[in-house]
Amino acid sequence: MVLPGRAMATFRLALIQLQVSSIKSDNLMRACGLIREAATQGAKIVSLPECFNSPYGTKYFPEYAEKIPGESTQKLSEVAKECGVYLIGGSIPEEDAGKLYNTCTVFGPDGTLLVKYRKLHLFDIDVPGKITFQESKTLSPGDSFSTFDTPYCRVGLGICYDLRFAELAQIYAQRGCQLLVYPGAFNMTTGPAHWELLQRGRAVDNQVYVATASPARDDQASYVAWGHSTIVSPWGEVLAEAGTEETVMCSDIDLKKLAEIRQQIPIFSQKRSDLYAVEAKKP
Repeated sequence: MVLPGRAMATFRLALIQLQVSSIKSDNLMRACGLIREAATQGAKIVSLPECFNSPYGTKYFPEYAEKIPGESTQKLSEVAKECGVYLIGGSIPEEDAGKLYNTCTVFGPDGTLLVKYRKLHLFDIDVPGKITFQESKTLSPGDSFSTFDTPYCRVGLGICYDLRFAELAQIYAQRGCQLLVYPGAFNMTTGPAHWELLQRGRAVDNQVYVATASPARDDQASYVAWGHSTIVSPWGEVLAEAGTEETVMCSDIDLKKLAEIRQQIPIFSQKRSDLYAVEAKKP
């Protein structure tokens, strides 16, 4: 006898580690081809990396920015419908009312736009002698959370630097998310230091699956991405990790295992809400 909902307890997640070039049409074409490849491997939810349609950098954002809907998101809608998958469209530079955003769109298996997420925390850092970067020179921050429902589980979205902010993941866990997906492009300084550590921390703290989709590494780019797209279990295990090359990486997500972990270590019922709370200021 199959228990209600049991058939949906496991599903395949695919992350596309795309080699991003300066030619937008080429990026779109290759992304769609890899999404089709992921679907043939049985993936039900597929994620592209951050800034998948353009090089990553403040000088590129204005040049490559699009309105939504626009050329890139139209392609994503079409391929999601063609493949019958939930498609997390990494992120693209979005132009809206004279402002630029780092924006993720999600499309359902029928091609409809489910949610749009604008990166909340802009990447402004200065590590002397290593890396200085200021997204805020050209981008504006988003101001809302984004989750979407699938037949498998509720999914919460962040982009790259958002991974460092534990509160965002906690809000998503409070809202019933069991999978958090962060398209991201950590660099050669922060990647080896914190990329995996942050993912495992977010996963264990909130007893959720965490997935990060990075662009493939291009040593000739002005911003060199770390690569190493990763899927982490609620127990903190790295289930799958890419190298630095372009690839499609899949892992099966087992929600029964997630439920068992939450039962064995019931942190949600043990939180001291009489002493502390993480609360959302907006719906």
